[in-house]
Amino acid sequence: MRLADYDVHLFDLDGTLVDAEWSYTRGVFDRVGDRLGRSFSDREAYVLWHGLGGPRGETLRELGVDPDAFWPAFHAVEDPIARAEATILHDDAVRLLDRVDELGGATGVVTHCQRFLTDPVLDELDLRDRFDAVVCCTDETGWKPDPAPIELAMSELDVDPRAARGYYAGDGESDVGAAWNAGLDAVHVERVGHADRGRCVLGDRRVRRLDELLETA
Repeated sequence: MRLADYDVHLFDLDGTLVDAEWSYTRGVFDRVGDRLGRSFSDREAYVLWHGLGGPRGETLRELGVDPDAFWPAFHAVEDPIARAEATILHDDAVRLLDRVDELGGATGVVTHCQRFLTDPVLDELDLRDRFDAVVCCTDETGWKPDPAPIELAMSELDVDPRAARGYYAGDGESDVGAAWNAGLDAVHVERVGHADRGRCVLGDRRVRRLDELLETA
């Protein structure tokens, strides 16, 4: 794949462009554990935060945690400002986005991160003007690997998916599935490593850093 051949550049947010510092993640799971009356080990928190076990709902059930109880507690304890201040922008993502800006084309973010958390992160890291569309998945928009959130982003970008060529870059299996289901090329960004993930995720392009895509710019 050559970046210059694409009309649409779409990205996941957490784990792809940005990541939260571990101290913030650990604190969130401590507070969720207090609400649920159940502690989370470092490994459990790490796996759930990064989605290493596949769909998080399935992982939660395997841990004996009701997803319908977990997610309200999780969102209730998250502090948007604290999270934004604890979030770092990967330097390789900056290099790729700079090149995408030079090439032109439509850009967007499609993320499972909720709007009340996404907006402060984009503002804190001065990312908002980098993207022409930002879609936060909800029950109404659908959840990856459902293609609907990506299709919504394409619609907001006023791009005809039948005529444009695009890709979606993300760090999870659901990101690859969403890209393929929407008819886009899939870039899998493996930031944690195959051994830690416990499986190998396929994609049209598999990279450890986003700036590896510049080799074919």
